[in-house]
Amino acid sequence: MAGTLLSPPGSVPLARLVQVAMERGYTAQGEMFSVADMGRLAQETLGCQVELLCGGLGSPNRARVLQHLVTGHPLLLPYDEDFNHEPCQRKGHKAHWAVSAGVLLGVHDIPCSGYLEDPELPGLFHPVPGTPCQPPSLPEEDSPGTVFLLSKQGKSWHYQLWDYSQVHDSNLQLTDFSPSRATDGRMYVVPAGGVRAGLCGQALLLRPQELSH
Repeated sequence: MAGTLLSPPGSVPLARLVQVAMERGYTAQGEMFSVADMGRLAQETLGCQVELLCGGLGSPNRARVLQHLVTGHPLLLPYDEDFNHEPCQRKGHKAHWAVSAGVLLGVHDIPCSGYLEDPELPGLFHPVPGTPCQPPSLPEEDSPGTVFLLSKQGKSWHYQLWDYSQVHDSNLQLTDFSPSRATDGRMYVVPAGGVRAGLCGQALLLRPQELSH
């Protein structure tokens, strides 16, 4: 999913991704409990530039994540998935991956040149493709409900808007391996240090290779 958002899009069949991941020892069943391994897999199969973020989605990473999304590049992150695919907090028992393709920012002032108001939703402004525009000012971190990530989990048919703070909180509490998986008799690849070391507070910024300079 993240590969299709890169420019040019990377079209790698899912079977190929799983094959490479199994050959490299990243996975046994298709699971990925290591953000670092997911980054290496993306770099090898999609040929993109990968930046691994640690320490959560709050400061100092917050501004970097939002500017990355405003620029139009995808974010890959692990989180606990609720029944409706939105973020929840289950200590990592429901850990899944999501891709964020964009961001919705609540701002006080009408954007300057380079943006057009949505014809159906007054007050919603889109950047005009191919037109230089001033990046919007980022809302303060302590302003609730002003930043939403346009995100999608693999089993979902549609993108959803997730409150940034909820994504942040879910990503930051991935600490334990699911008891149901631990007793299902199947083999899984879990890094040294467990789920906490592999997933907690980590995310991936993906960029096209030609933008790496």
